[in-house]
Amino acid sequence: MGNTSGLRERKKAQTRQAVHEAALRLTVEHGLDNVTVEAIADAANISRRTFSNYFDGKEDALLYGDEQRLDTLVLRVREQPAGRTAWQALRGALQSLYAETGGPDREWHQRARLAMRHPSLLARQLAGRVRLERSLSQAIAEREQPGGVGPEMVTAAFLSAMRIATQRWCADSETRSLHELTVLALDEIARPFDEAWPSPCPSGGEGGPGGQGLGGSG
Repeated sequence: MGNTSGLRERKKAQTRQAVHEAALRLTVEHGLDNVTVEAIADAANISRRTFSNYFDGKEDALLYGDEQRLDTLVLRVREQPAGRTAWQALRGALQSLYAETGGPDREWHQRARLAMRHPSLLARQLAGRVRLERSLSQAIAEREQPGGVGPEMVTAAFLSAMRIATQRWCADSETRSLHELTVLALDEIARPFDEAWPSPCPSGGEGGPGGQGLGGSG
């Protein structure tokens, strides 16, 4: 019974991913307003009824990949060693996620960026980011916070660095990877906190430079 259940879940995950990829491809090619649920279902080789079993609409299908990555990030934060501060846990989780997925390539992001140029998608994406911020804050709430800063502020700083790195990565002249730019942005945004609350640990100790500040090793 367990093997059958596991196979069923894998098939469902594969179908969701196929529908997501079909929705993204068609939206980039034709524009969101010109893409129907029926067209997405045909491209994914499923029926309209089957589509409804997985997604409420084409917007949900388009944003599925983003939501999966964000949910995985929260899970990786919760899995971080208990001795890490809130900031170290966030950076460690992001590093784990990049190690697992390799990060999105530029072609994927260019297609996704085109697909996101629509008010209904932007609104749903914003709602997803609000949900992520709340989930991450809850995931780090019990960890040590730098200088008494609350978990919401730590999470906001972390997500701001990620957003800035993504904006830099999307620049036409940018050649560095999103991973590299994210690390640089995280270091940049944490530096004032590290200077305000220097770590009592020597450089290179557990958590890396700035161990108890925001800028712990990621």
